[in-house]
Amino acid sequence: MSDRGAATSAVGPGGSEAALAALLADAHLAPPHELPGLIDTCARALGSRGAVAYLVDLQQQVLVPFLSQDGPGEGSQLTPLDVDSTLAGRAYQTFEVQIQDVGIEGARVWLPLLVGTDRLGVLSVVVTDSDTLTEQGGLLSILLARLAPITAELLDSKSPYGDTLIRLRRRTEMGLAAEIQWSLLPPLTFASRPVTVAAALEPAYNVAGDTIDYAVDAGRTRAAIFDVMGHGLHSAQCAVLAVAAYRNARRSSRSLIETLASIDDALLAGLGGDVYTTAVLAELDTETGLLQWVNAGHPEPLLLRGGKLIKTLHVEHSPPLGLGELSDTDPVPVGHEQLEPGDRILLYTDGVTEARSPSGEFFGVDRLADLIIRHLAGGLPAPETMRRVVRELLDHHQDQLSDDASLLMLEWRSGNEQALTS
Repeated sequence: MSDRGAATSAVGPGGSEAALAALLADAHLAPPHELPGLIDTCARALGSRGAVAYLVDLQQQVLVPFLSQDGPGEGSQLTPLDVDSTLAGRAYQTFEVQIQDVGIEGARVWLPLLVGTDRLGVLSVVVTDSDTLTEQGGLLSILLARLAPITAELLDSKSPYGDTLIRLRRRTEMGLAAEIQWSLLPPLTFASRPVTVAAALEPAYNVAGDTIDYAVDAGRTRAAIFDVMGHGLHSAQCAVLAVAAYRNARRSSRSLIETLASIDDALLAGLGGDVYTTAVLAELDTETGLLQWVNAGHPEPLLLRGGKLIKTLHVEHSPPLGLGELSDTDPVPVGHEQLEPGDRILLYTDGVTEARSPSGEFFGVDRLADLIIRHLAGGLPAPETMRRVVRELLDHHQDQLSDDASLLMLEWRSGNEQALTS
């Protein structure tokens, strides 16, 4: 019996709970490429005409349908959908359910696929009777509260076990250095009541020297951004070693100064001083709002407050890491800033601000801050703001960045975390 048949036979008269239980049971032994059939079978058992998951590509430009490998069938002719010009894309951008009238066929519901607050894509479900969608406890509430979250969790949990989902989200061949970097990255979005983290990296398929990392723990959030000299494998190796040393020191509860020294020592021992990285390491007390940071030759973070760029966060720079130039006698300067609820801290690499237009115009700090402030003021969630800023950066440089460009934003007690849930 095929997996699709097994799921169908498992769905009995128990209604929605039986259908969802069958999906979970069948998924235990399903490789990633069998998920489309299981999800579609469950959606039909719930009373719809079927479902298709669309996954966003790495650059968050299109939503790609995840179709069954069994062969042609309903939905086999589906094509990618543009994030910026479709209703599916609007559901992705806004974290909100969208309902589309499809004539005599009924309605198509677009539901955001979220793992926590990290966006994977959207789920398309077609229903015959659109009137039942808005009924209390009706099909829409089941789809939103149960099927969409279960689908997202299955896609996320099964992704490491094969290349199907990873290949699906790529639109071109990825360089080896970028392959290394993407395997290292944490989720680019996280939200909780005390703190929200949103990050972005470009160019997605050739990034080598830039990387970010963070950890959200009880009462404390720690974040770092690195910009390694050069490109290619040596830069990627330096970035991997820097993040590994950062995580090791962080998980050993070392201070910012000790962590900086640990990274410097690891890079010097592993790479012999041939490659170095600039960095900002930051630590936010999420109870009090006290921000501390150290800067190893990196562009200074920005403080955004009340819809304005308040200032750059200045502290005397330490030397770049990996050269062994951190002195044992001179103390590393540590910056301190008391945040107010709603403040945002932006870390970035010089590949953002120094990106040039064909006429030679820099993207610049003021343009970067203005775009973020304007998008946030328009009600966009932090991760969507990051996505749009990157799109405008690429437009400014006509999609040909000459350097890696990375962004990482921390929001402290903004009150906007609910906007990142369906």
